[in-house]
Amino acid sequence: MRRRETTTGQATPAPQAGTHHLEPPGLNGRTVLLRVAGAGLLIATGAIHLDLYLTGYRTIPVIGWLFLLQVIAAFGLALAVLATGRGPVLAGRLAAAAGAGFALATLGGYLLSVWTGLFGFREARTTAGLAAGVIEVAAFVILAALALAPARAAQTAAAGLAVAALVLLGVAVAGASTAASASASAGLKTTVIGGTTVLTNARGFTLYSFAPDTPASSKCYGSCAAYWPPVTGTAAASPGLPGRIATITRTGGARQLTYNGHPLYTYIGDSAPGQANGNNLNLNGGLWHEVSVSR
Repeated sequence: MRRRETTTGQATPAPQAGTHHLEPPGLNGRTVLLRVAGAGLLIATGAIHLDLYLTGYRTIPVIGWLFLLQVIAAFGLALAVLATGRGPVLAGRLAAAAGAGFALATLGGYLLSVWTGLFGFREARTTAGLAAGVIEVAAFVILAALALAPARAAQTAAAGLAVAALVLLGVAVAGASTAASASASAGLKTTVIGGTTVLTNARGFTLYSFAPDTPASSKCYGSCAAYWPPVTGTAAASPGLPGRIATITRTGGARQLTYNGHPLYTYIGDSAPGQANGNNLNLNGGLWHEVSVSR
């Protein structure tokens, strides 16, 4: 009898040592750290694209809208990654996976724009572009780890993909131009854009002046010259073109054309003749204006 009572009244075995320290899925320290870091990297890449959008890309056809969508998506996904931290595990994984996919897709778009161009726009090598690319790789690694945990094999595959993305980024940046000069050896001419007669190169692309320049020197170098290629070489005015054409010497020895004392540039945001997307932009420390021609 006593044995029966002992058996039926047996208490549930105590949990093994250490199990009471386990936290609910999505709330352990490592997961929280990954979630915050991934969201922070999405915000960082969104901030870079917002700065680029506001300081010039908004005027580039199609590309401007894509940049704006990237900004909205980056901030929205960052909030989603943070907001799902205490929700259902599946929601947190889906938000992290969406963020990782966004980072990889954005990096892919950048690589394509460097290699072949997108919608007539070809990206140049700049510090901002390289920083955004590295941040996007880091965001992919962290968010993929968050979405795939604890599947070690899948995480390893994601890490391998990230390494490949870094290699491609390095190859693309190394092969991209930093300040591809726009040669004007075939001469300068004029065209009418928006009712204004403006100076163009031989291919019909609008030429610009930079407010901080002086008649004897250019103030546009580095990343500035990547987005605003200086017009180099020598060129004679087309018949009937008023004004004075001369040259100045840039750092490094290249000869840059000037028109009435203004060093000349093209703008990589102009993808076809007859465009003036760079007119009246305040970028790289000063205003840019299309060079108007009065007859």
